[in-house]
Amino acid sequence: MLSAESAAVVRATLPAVGAAINDITPIFYRKMFTAHPELLRDLFNRGNQANGTQGRALAGSIATFAVALLEHPDTRPEQLLERIAHKHASLGITAEQYGIVHRHLFAAIAEVLGDAVTPEVAAAWDEVYWLMAGSLIALEARLYAESGVADGDVWRPWRVVGRVEETPDVATFMLRPADRGPTPPFRPGQYVSVQVELADGARQIRQYSLSCAPGGSDHWISVKRVAGDPEGEVSNWLHANAHEGDILRVSAPFGDVALDEGDCPLLLASAGIGATPIISMMAHLAATATTRPVTVVHGDRSPLTHPFRSELELLTEKIPQAVTHVWYEEPEEGWPAERTGLVDLGGVEILDGTRAYLCGPVPFMRSMQERLLGLGVPADHIHYEVFSPDAGL
Repeated sequence: MLSAESAAVVRATLPAVGAAINDITPIFYRKMFTAHPELLRDLFNRGNQANGTQGRALAGSIATFAVALLEHPDTRPEQLLERIAHKHASLGITAEQYGIVHRHLFAAIAEVLGDAVTPEVAAAWDEVYWLMAGSLIALEARLYAESGVADGDVWRPWRVVGRVEETPDVATFMLRPADRGPTPPFRPGQYVSVQVELADGARQIRQYSLSCAPGGSDHWISVKRVAGDPEGEVSNWLHANAHEGDILRVSAPFGDVALDEGDCPLLLASAGIGATPIISMMAHLAATATTRPVTVVHGDRSPLTHPFRSELELLTEKIPQAVTHVWYEEPEEGWPAERTGLVDLGGVEILDGTRAYLCGPVPFMRSMQERLLGLGVPADHIHYEVFSPDAGL
């Protein structure tokens, strides 16, 4: 709980800090990476640093946490904290690294706000930071313990035992522990991190949703080649270099968005490569002979860019109460979709008590979220996975 004295100061200074946060974050990262270049080289996503999404996510998380402390002083924003903790655990973040962030973040705040950062203001925001950091450190310690690893020791060698070209730009890599140890369990919807050494010596890390059902000896990841500026450093490396017999450095599974085990109706909505966690959920539901009503909606550019198209049809047939709706922006003869254009839930029946899982581009998920809320689906029944730093929907 934030002390009364600090709460008053944070409330008074939140508008100024919030207005300056986009000036603070680039200075913070510059200071931290100057002092610790290994963090940019081997931990932080260089693409997200280049396009600014990491900074916006950091700003959003701090502001959200501060507002939550003021508006609900007796509770914590659990969803925000759980999401960050799972991502940190997948990277092998340790408690000591929070001290590095604190030092350079507060140096950046002082540089931007100048004399406005009085000792009282610094102490109040210091309290906010360590309340958030302490919560995350505790959550991450729990996640490491549940995974059976020491704090931060999440990496193991995995062998590529198969590779399938799903589409011209999506490949599935079938992985098995190279150390012959047990395959760690996961829940449908979770992800692993993959770390690769690039040509310049950097060891960059990316997260990929598991695209198979849990319980087998292998873990599958399905990776889309990322074009654009910047290009996807790790995804393109995997497409060019990862083949059967190669060894990859892969983390234990993590992720706060995982299929629940209840019996309520499900809506599984995806677009593009967002199909990866959804196909894992479908594979699990089929393998466990579920009797739950399952509605799947997917949007893609064309049939040729739609990953797991055949698998989705087969899995839908195996689930007695499953129905699938597909939209293509560019349909082709012989590959009909139910509808053309973008996904629209207007003609899709949403059953009472539905729990929804969304994955795809943020505009797609925002549209789905707004539509579901308008249909009366409670906000806590709508779960989403973002393949980028999460600035919030």
